[in-house]
Amino acid sequence: MKTIRGAITVENNDELEIERAVKELLTEILSKNKIKIPQIQFAVFTCTADITAAYPAKYAREMGFSAVPMMCAQEMRVIGSLPMCIRVLITVDADFTPKHIYLKDAINLRKDLI
Repeated sequence: MKTIRGAITVENNDELEIERAVKELLTEILSKNKIKIPQIQFAVFTCTADITAAYPAKYAREMGFSAVPMMCAQEMRVIGSLPMCIRVLITVDADFTPKHIYLKDAINLRKDLI
């Protein structure tokens, strides 16, 4: 079992922009880690408090994650933290070295993991 981390930012609290960002992030995670959706055990999404227009899991389901247990939560509010950020933690039933994916402004969150 392995766990993959990822994050992406959006510029606006807009449902379409959130949809595009979630799908871009998940597509990149699946591609770079060479995993298939049936291997995913569960996914946890968090959003910063300034993202309220949509649940990220909704768009994961649209991509085929319908049998994957998922949960969405609000990220902790920390002074100086990155705004407009969607994060995901995905646990996969596979044995490989995970490639963590950070896109757009989120690339600055964990340079040590990419």
